[in-house]
Amino acid sequence: MSDPAAPGTLRPGGRTARVREAVLQVAGDTLATDGFDTLDLGEVARRAGVGKTTVYRRWGSPGGLAADLLADMADQSLPRADTGTLEEDLRANARLVVRTLNDPRQGRLFKALIAASLCNEQAAEALHRFYAVRVDEWAGCVRDAVARGEVPAGTDPQGVVAAVSAPLYYALLNTGRSLSEADADRAARAVTTAARAGVWVTDDGGRPARGTGNGEVTG
Repeated sequence: MSDPAAPGTLRPGGRTARVREAVLQVAGDTLATDGFDTLDLGEVARRAGVGKTTVYRRWGSPGGLAADLLADMADQSLPRADTGTLEEDLRANARLVVRTLNDPRQGRLFKALIAASLCNEQAAEALHRFYAVRVDEWAGCVRDAVARGEVPAGTDPQGVVAAVSAPLYYALLNTGRSLSEADADRAARAVTTAARAGVWVTDDGGRPARGTGNGEVTG
């Protein structure tokens, strides 16, 4: 007998898809409102109008449910921008992050999922996969910028993209204030300037290369 697929790795259709949609909607609402500690599979099943046995068989645990929710969120995320310049692409990315984190439901949901990742291995692995998918999607903007000569060859695309959202998530988790488009634009501008200067140029082993400060790499 083959091993059962991990939550979030199957994409069912028909009635199974409708069950999944209903369960994930309730799970997301619960996380956004009350946090991961209150995520009870039996209560989720009741509110979703789904058999408890079905929920336990498919998701197994609150961590499995959170993992599938993150997989679904990754599937539904918007594709990357393609404006023709790195700064405008990164600005679009940063503004998308700001809109998401400022959304009353989505902002609380991300806080809950981040908190869950600190105490639940399944949730942590799923969160890592979610961000890997999103960073890889937007990394194409940096590859295009390298091809256009905007940033040095050898620039780490994932490193650049991750640096855009880092200060925005920091503000979300540590200040509690609403983010603004000015925050997004500042993050995009700072990362673009650093990328042009060669900050994310790496050697063949993925280690930061020593730069001259003007984007040239000395080895």
